[in-house]
Amino acid sequence: MADMELTGADIVVSCLRDEGIKHVFGYPGGAVLNIYDEIYKQTAFEHILVRHEQAAVHAADAYARSTGQVGVAIVTSGPGATNAVTGIATAYMDSIPMVVISGQVPTAAIGQDAFQEVDTVGITRPCVKHNFLVKDVRDLASTIKKAFFIAATGRPGPVLVDVPKDITQHSCVYEYPKSVSMRSYNPTSKGHAGQIKKAVQMLLEAKRPMIYSGGGVVLGNAAPQVTELVRLLGSPITSTLMGLGGYPAPDPLFLGMLGMHGTIEANMAMQHCDVLLAVGARFDDRVIGNPKHFAKEARRIIHIDVDPSSISKRVRVDVPIVGEVAQVVEEMLKQLHAGKEQPEQSALKAWWTQIELWRAQDCMKYDRESAKIKPQYVIEKLYEVTGGQAFVTSDVGQHQMWAAQYYPFDQPRRWINSGGLGTMGFGLPAAMGVQMAHPDAQVACVTGEGSIQMNIQELSTCKEWKLPIKVILLNNGYLGMVRQWQEFFYEERYAESYMTSLPDFVKLAEAYGHVGILVEKPEDVEPALRDAFGKYKDRLVFINFLTDPRENVFPMIPAGKGLSEMILV
Repeated sequence: MADMELTGADIVVSCLRDEGIKHVFGYPGGAVLNIYDEIYKQTAFEHILVRHEQAAVHAADAYARSTGQVGVAIVTSGPGATNAVTGIATAYMDSIPMVVISGQVPTAAIGQDAFQEVDTVGITRPCVKHNFLVKDVRDLASTIKKAFFIAATGRPGPVLVDVPKDITQHSCVYEYPKSVSMRSYNPTSKGHAGQIKKAVQMLLEAKRPMIYSGGGVVLGNAAPQVTELVRLLGSPITSTLMGLGGYPAPDPLFLGMLGMHGTIEANMAMQHCDVLLAVGARFDDRVIGNPKHFAKEARRIIHIDVDPSSISKRVRVDVPIVGEVAQVVEEMLKQLHAGKEQPEQSALKAWWTQIELWRAQDCMKYDRESAKIKPQYVIEKLYEVTGGQAFVTSDVGQHQMWAAQYYPFDQPRRWINSGGLGTMGFGLPAAMGVQMAHPDAQVACVTGEGSIQMNIQELSTCKEWKLPIKVILLNNGYLGMVRQWQEFFYEERYAESYMTSLPDFVKLAEAYGHVGILVEKPEDVEPALRDAFGKYKDRLVFINFLTDPRENVFPMIPAGKGLSEMILV
């Protein structure tokens, strides 16, 4: 299509086609009607009409998380853009590659308080990797190419392209750039050779080694390399919430998730190791608790991250290595294989003896004889029924933590949740994005009665596209995590944390054309799940599990406390 003049709207669509995009999530409006008219004429990609712009961005986000590709969403100006901000911020906090194309009022009307005008670039600047306002149609194709390049490289993130309506009407010769060169943006991919050599030697000398993996292992497609490194060294490994699946959870070398709701063995090993290798993680507040407490124990720290600003941001490290995680760990493996040194086995054996004592405390136990449905039991049965092969999305709260604790993910990109921002309403649209990307896969959305109502209108989108998602509602009648904090830290003053006017979720699901199931007894949990994934495998099934309203998530580290200051019961 070189030397052919196209309108800006046609250029947007042509760019998406030439970028190889297959699915776009969005919602039309006045400022993007020209773009939608061109979408109507094309067949290169499918457009999924959501029922709220926030859901469009969450769906694009989850599409990216589950595939490793760049997700795409289109929204209109004004309220369309502001509705999308929560989804953009969610992706930004979790470093998810995404391009959001937003409509804008005509260039002559910008700054005039025009109908449905907001300063989208200004509003989104704090929660995007980068954003653009296109003022000349001749810059449109190159800008979109830059957006995809920036979103996917270095530390990934969302990029917004704001396109005024008159730009979509103007015409110019279309040519989509084959490559991008930006003087101000050159992310580092290869780690420093000397630092890598130093890190390898430090690991070989360690008496109490520990590997701490984060979301960067998943996003950087480094799970095979990290898995090989762990098994070669024989070291224990823990994972952040975002890193689950980056190392096979059923493996005995895996100590479980660490942090606020992590296991005893993971948190104690993290606190008492002598050499810590942090891979694609950022030492955030939910992981290490109080940095002063963390710093009390002397340890040497190696930190690998593609983003130099994440290194020594909260915790001082001894060996910083900036680069793509997969490349850096691959180089470490080459040096280990080439060398003759091995980890000191007697010290490592003693370290594992201590770890097994912590593990023996069985911090994940719960009352399995209860007459009430325990949420942990539901997740365990979900794992059993799906053979551990499902994509699991979640909303935010107690149910999210139980899903992370009791569904042992053994593959990356199967656990899809909002980590950094903690966005309620994420789960259902995220499940839509995953199901569109993986039409034959089992997709379960684990949610709570508070979270599901924030984007429950997307049951309509699921009906239109016949998405066979299984909604696993752990319904305890409370905003569960809020209630748990109020019980522990606010003398049981349950201010606005309980729900007294919940809908009949079964009837609501049926009203949208789906299958609804109510489960009130523990003995009915497994049959309901088997029906959902078997008898109704081609339908969306909404299962309302009435769970124990007083069940809490344990272990728990109170805010401001350290890793060894866990509440266990």
